[in-house]
Amino acid sequence: MTVFIPLESNSMLPLGLSMLWESVEPEAALEERFGFNSFGAATHWVSAVLEQTWGLTALECSRMAISDQNAIVWVASDRGGLVVKWSRATERFANLEASTRLLSALAGQGAPVPSPITSLNGLDRETLEGPSCAVSYTVLPELAGDWLDVQDHAAVRSAGACLAEIHRTLGATHVDGSVFSSRSTGLMERIGGWLENFDRGFAPEATRRLVDLLARASELDDQTQLVHNDFRAANILTRNSWTTGVLDFDDVVIDHRVSDLAKASVYLGTLFTDWRPTPIAVRQSLRAGYESVRPLSRSETEWFEILELWHGLMAIPGENDTAGWASAL
Repeated sequence: MTVFIPLESNSMLPLGLSMLWESVEPEAALEERFGFNSFGAATHWVSAVLEQTWGLTALECSRMAISDQNAIVWVASDRGGLVVKWSRATERFANLEASTRLLSALAGQGAPVPSPITSLNGLDRETLEGPSCAVSYTVLPELAGDWLDVQDHAAVRSAGACLAEIHRTLGATHVDGSVFSSRSTGLMERIGGWLENFDRGFAPEATRRLVDLLARASELDDQTQLVHNDFRAANILTRNSWTTGVLDFDDVVIDHRVSDLAKASVYLGTLFTDWRPTPIAVRQSLRAGYESVRPLSRSETEWFEILELWHGLMAIPGENDTAGWASAL
């Protein structure tokens, strides 16, 4: 998972070094995962890379967040605010390169996404040697705006319309999709397999509804394509109830658009460690915004109910469901 902190809202993270969502000491994680013995050592390296590889001058590195095998640094520079991201997950380097090329293509078509800043070598992403390992490194402009407030229904409708536009642009973008994960099996098989092997029984009535809906459903009449796969408040920027930016395309997959919409409906209100189910009125506003741009077909409408219920069941964290994911179904 990767994130941007909006210019207007980055105070939600502390100055200096922090963990984005894990409950571990950030200083220990910084050294163990990336080989830096202090926040200062990390920001010194970031400044050197920006100067030597991008030709940019860092004026201040105010914040750094660690998320699993990834790091994000917010930098004030001679080119304005920057978001510097790198990952040490070598198995994902090819996917990260592809998602960065995709981001550049989307920005070129006018989508509200950050356009990667090319290095002095003309690349959107570079593989560099860090203190302890190779990392995949990219530099993006910091976008202005605030995280989506799901209590602002006008902003939610705008986000839904923006998701439909993103789907349209992704569908028309010609990129090599071979490196992106593809849902190779049909929806009936995928959901049936989950029910048989992975349903933990935390919401038995909702499970029975899903089984019944699936038994009566026809095959979805729709082609798969690239979809965002993580469209939620932490990745949506707004200003004056209007969507100004969509972030984090690192988890793009090939799937059905209606499944992406259903997943967004379930997770829309989540922000980092604050994971709560999305109220039904908010879900309705998101879908209304989406359908103002791209109405669902009859087949997609049938499957939306199935997919929203399925994603909701998968979101239940366990028996200690203090946020009420099960009761929201």
